Amino acid sequence: MDLEKFRNDVQEVTNRLSHNLSQEDLPKLNFVCQQLIEMYQKNLVKINHSVLELICAANLIANGYKVEVEKTISDILVCDLFAKKGDGDTIIEIETGFTPPDHAMDTIDYSTARIMSKIARYSKYCSKFSLATPVMGLIPIPQIFLIPPNARKKEDVKKIQNLCDRYYKNPPINYDDILNARLHSIFLINVDKNFAKALDPQGYVDLTENLLTRSEVSY
Repeated sequence: MDLEKFRNDVQEVTNRLSHNLSQEDLPKLNFVCQQLIEMYQKNLVKINHSVLELICAANLIANGYKVEVEKTISDILVCDLFAKKGDGDTIIEIETGFTPPDHAMDTIDYSTARIMSKIARYSKYCSKFSLATPVMGLIPIPQIFLIPPNARKKEDVKKIQNLCDRYYKNPPINYDDILNARLHSIFLINVDKNFAKALDPQGYVDLTENLLTRSEVSY
């Protein structure tokens, strides 16, 4: 653990992001930076993930939110970013696409189940739930989360539950959590340019499908 290097790196990113914030918003971003430094001391965060959290936090702060990172929201869940503005709150979970070695032979199913489980588990704890990912990665967004809960078919919800059950059994993903889950947006994070752009779920799916088509890749 190299605390000095971590502190220097997150402070450098914070300084870059500060140029796009008002003076009154700077303490909010500095608070997030300090949170990350304290968590690194407890070996709870790593630099690559922390940079992504800072960029997302700056975007939320610029839009009037107060942000906390690595916040406990239930007995088993800790979210990457939790933000409040007025009576509303939002949770963002960052997805980097990392696959453990144990799932080297089923990366697509594993990644899809992980996305499904995050939407189902986290979205009930906030008024808006979003995913975030670096611009060089593609995350699978199941079609069921592009339609409202009252339009979802029982067989489609059960299909998702069966896939999640292959990977998440303690605790399992509840049927009702999948049925009622909501996805508000997907943030694309450009680390080099220090910004995050939010897309609506359908817009993100259209973009990724277009990219896959151009690359002659299908799934």
